[in-house]
Amino acid sequence: MSFDRSSKIAFLGMGLMGSRMAARLLQAGFEVSVWNRTASACDELVDMGAEALSLQDIGRYPIILTCLADDQAMASVYAQIQPFLQAQQIIVDFSSLSVAQTHSLTAQALQKQVIWIDSPVSGGTAGAEQGTLVIFAGGEAKTIEDLSLVYNVLSQRVTRMGATGAGQATKICNQLIVAANSALIAEAVALAGQAGVDTALLAPALAGGFADSKPFQILAPRMAAHHFEPVQWKVQTLSKDLNNAVQLAASHQLRIPVAELALQQLKDHQAKGFAEKDLATLIEHVVKA
Repeated sequence: MSFDRSSKIAFLGMGLMGSRMAARLLQAGFEVSVWNRTASACDELVDMGAEALSLQDIGRYPIILTCLADDQAMASVYAQIQPFLQAQQIIVDFSSLSVAQTHSLTAQALQKQVIWIDSPVSGGTAGAEQGTLVIFAGGEAKTIEDLSLVYNVLSQRVTRMGATGAGQATKICNQLIVAANSALIAEAVALAGQAGVDTALLAPALAGGFADSKPFQILAPRMAAHHFEPVQWKVQTLSKDLNNAVQLAASHQLRIPVAELALQQLKDHQAKGFAEKDLATLIEHVVKA
């Protein structure tokens, strides 16, 4: 199946990432209908030219894109659209889910002759706005290739990682590194401050060295300035992703103790009322611990 800009797209989930991705598709000339559990989240996209979508009409769209919070949210939304799905539709899931949930949903979709492609993304809100995300895809190679026109608007690179679930497994590994690294960045900024370092200079000083990374360049200045708005990465999102990593490792009888420690730190911080706050607020958890 081939797609062009006249192909109708349904996009479910207008959160931090989904809203920005939908906006890029609209700007590229695609006909996009949008839906969110909180309908007001769609208002800005509708003002840009999107249609408000009723889930009962989902069968009219050859391509369904999803970007939802977690396993529970994705399962709930799938249950709502399942009765209306039609054979040969394609669901491209940009959410970050567990591998087990992806396998389960793929099997359910197959019963309706619907193709499921897991396509979690990395690159944050800036990457979503600029179309520079990287995408890890799992599923049929031919379908992934056919989706290139859509992917190209959203990303700088799409890599098919293997069969269904491989995309999510790759994203889990990505988030394991990001989340554990973020905990160390908070500790490094806190230590530097206590040792008399001007922490505002950390990011430029370490740029290009072995300790440098995109998370470091984003988080270290925000941590140094204690500037946490706008929210770029929610604490609960990284906590969820890191929990998926620990669970996936356990299913393969693999211990990942560094990730387990980072997960506990994120959980403790989340429990103190920071679930919806930016990941950079970890600096407050370290300083007050």
